[in-house]
Amino acid sequence: MSEHGSGWPFVGRGGPLTTVREKLRSGAGMMIAGAAGVGKSRLAAQALTGLPGYTVVRALGTETAAMIPFGAFAHVLTGPPRDGENLLRWAARHLRDLAGQRGLLVSVDDAHRLDPASAALVHYLAEKEEARLLVTVRSGEPQPDPVIALWKDELLERIELPPLTVAEVGQVLAGALGGEVVAETVRHLARVSEGNVLYLREVVHAGRAAGCLTERDGVWRWRGEMSMSTRLRELVGDRLGHLDQDEREVLELVAFGEPLGTELLVELTSARAVEQVEARGLVVTVDDGRREHLRLGHPLYGEVVRGDCGTLRARRRLRTLAESLEATGLRRREDELRAAVWRLDSGSVTDPAMLASAAKLAWGRQDPRLAARLARAAIDAGAGVSAVALLGEVLMVLGDADSAVTTLRLAARDAVTESERAQHAFSLGVNLAWAGADAEACHVLDTAISTLSDPGWRQQAYAYRAVTDCFAGRLTGAAQALAGARACVPGTVRGMAHTASLEAWVEAYAGRTERALAVADRTMATVETWQHEAPHALPTFLDALCAAQAFSGRLEAAASTAERGMELPAAELSVTGFGAYRAMVARLRGDAEEAVRWCRDEMARLAVREPYLGRCVAEQAHALALLGRLGEARRSLAEAQEMTARWAFTRQHTLHAGVWVAAASGDLEEAVRLCLLSAEHAERHELRGALMFALHDLVRLGVPSPAVDRLRALALEMEGPLAALLARHALALGDPDALRAVAAEFERRGMMLYAAEATAHEAAAYREAGRGTLARGAETRACALARLCSGVSTPALVELATPELTPRQREIVQLAAAGLTNRQIADRLTLSTRTAANHLQAAYEKLGVNDRTQVGRLLTAL
Repeated sequence: MSEHGSGWPFVGRGGPLTTVREKLRSGAGMMIAGAAGVGKSRLAAQALTGLPGYTVVRALGTETAAMIPFGAFAHVLTGPPRDGENLLRWAARHLRDLAGQRGLLVSVDDAHRLDPASAALVHYLAEKEEARLLVTVRSGEPQPDPVIALWKDELLERIELPPLTVAEVGQVLAGALGGEVVAETVRHLARVSEGNVLYLREVVHAGRAAGCLTERDGVWRWRGEMSMSTRLRELVGDRLGHLDQDEREVLELVAFGEPLGTELLVELTSARAVEQVEARGLVVTVDDGRREHLRLGHPLYGEVVRGDCGTLRARRRLRTLAESLEATGLRRREDELRAAVWRLDSGSVTDPAMLASAAKLAWGRQDPRLAARLARAAIDAGAGVSAVALLGEVLMVLGDADSAVTTLRLAARDAVTESERAQHAFSLGVNLAWAGADAEACHVLDTAISTLSDPGWRQQAYAYRAVTDCFAGRLTGAAQALAGARACVPGTVRGMAHTASLEAWVEAYAGRTERALAVADRTMATVETWQHEAPHALPTFLDALCAAQAFSGRLEAAASTAERGMELPAAELSVTGFGAYRAMVARLRGDAEEAVRWCRDEMARLAVREPYLGRCVAEQAHALALLGRLGEARRSLAEAQEMTARWAFTRQHTLHAGVWVAAASGDLEEAVRLCLLSAEHAERHELRGALMFALHDLVRLGVPSPAVDRLRALALEMEGPLAALLARHALALGDPDALRAVAAEFERRGMMLYAAEATAHEAAAYREAGRGTLARGAETRACALARLCSGVSTPALVELATPELTPRQREIVQLAAAGLTNRQIADRLTLSTRTAANHLQAAYEKLGVNDRTQVGRLLTAL
């Protein structure tokens, strides 16, 4: 396949393209340099399409043509030179004759491969200014002296074409695949290809052929391991070129062990071989500030090199790496982990303690899949209950709590020492809580609290008991357990981190946002001291920060924290569903389309049907409902209801989404009923942040009376400015001046949808007071704010757009637009069919439409 790549859009090169065209129009030309496959030829071809008025002569440097004088130009140079004519002048004259009266533009691709005569001709044309030149060369490759002189002597300007950025890779993929590509897939393909257009295209073709890259509902996702097609393997193999035995040994050791210490690699091979492969760009030096390491020059090199190794040779390389690292004394934490992995992969491991220790290190590095693999190997090799307990915690994060519980029950009789009994109880208790067996989880952990004597173990038992209460929606109980944990002295680093993270979580969800932020800020300042000991603590802190920031109206901070959570080393440690918070922020800003995208990205990362993922699916249903995509919203809501039912705080998202799915269906009575149910659930489980939004939704739905007093009281209980602002909105209804001030504060906080609704309420208040001019001014401002919330529809915005309708007519119109018949509308609203039809006809006349289809289009447009 050519580098031009039919069907692949030309994006991300606007700046270089403009530069090249400008130099071709006004100067001698341009040299484009870059790595193989980065898109130099495509850029050159694109530049030539925008330059009419020139005769273009194209030449291509190849290894075959390089053996013949003027080989690159043989297709255009005909006839013998004149008597005594210099060969360069003869060749230049031929090219000028081809141009005739037009300007001559010579385009040379892969000029680093030109034969000496062709290279001299290109330099002659530039030096004598007899043609404009567009030359591409491969960076890092030997080049003929005349080609080097083109830019060294400033005959041509040279630009270095970099690889595509992640954003540019996303643009290319969207154009090439003809649909949305989830962010995780974009990042994966950008990482694998390192922005190389040629490799990117081949990886995509290989992924589609292997079924790794698939499309569903217009969205593309990558799942599974890297797939190497024959074409891709050949391309990478060609880039690797010929390797002697020593060079191949260097590449194989780096491929299996990267990043590999330079000194270690030189000891295992030879300095000459290492220097040679580095000079060819096949390995690169990376300095982490303490050690100098070597990595492969491109991720795909490793796929090819490892694939070319047979099983026995691969095992030998891995044993060599393990033995050499063990000989250094395993001075650093990661040394022990890497040696254990190499031993395991080579089939030479014998020590279960080494595997168990490595499993703990992998878990501390937030790599749950590797931790599970090492823990299983340790158990198979004879490790004890500690390894089983660790495996249980890891399996919970990987979404397999049922297997974890089964394994832990079988190991219960082997827990003899206090350390073993403690670790076993913690792992079993949290897995039972995760699986929804609340009563048994509480019993297991309460027994541990009452029987353990070591304060460090008791501290952790209290922390795990708090987790159980959090899952079940008992925040007061969780706070009491955490008080017990703090009383256990001296504690442990792990116990302290878990206790603090849960304290921040409880405070945030209970609406004590400032206290939550203070605890999180104080403990996160020392994250390096506890992160490896308490892998769960960091995502819990980030979840608490997201909640505290969102519930207090700090949307920018909440978005930043959520994105940090989504960047955790393993997707499985985004167990809290940070995409749900990122989507929530987008929704509060009024950008429901962006909210849907964030949900899709997170759902692509979290494949397990667990409550946290359900929280993200619920947010998707909420955003889809605001966009009027009712069918999709209902399907997402049904899926979320099943997934979030286990825990109170995840179920809250589903209850909240259900309100807006009902509202989008035009059933405001049902929306209000569900809103009251959502508020009751939040109040029962002490989820004050969720309660705040549920009560305010009653204001947004136009039924404020049940919410006003409760919001006023809640504003006194909760910390942060948002609760007070939402209470002000409820109290301001009917007062246009107060509503205008509330809308301005919403806008200042970036809550554009809420600002539009408050301004719509201002317009309604002016209309009610008979002040038409002021009402129209407020309507204009509300519409401007609503336009910032593209595609979003809520009852307040529908009222803004249809002020001539009565509330009953507006309700009936929305039900009709949702597809209900007159009889269904009548049954829903407890009316006669005739009355429903009369209301609908009156609304049609006021809106200037004739049927349901037209009213549906009108409401969508509004």
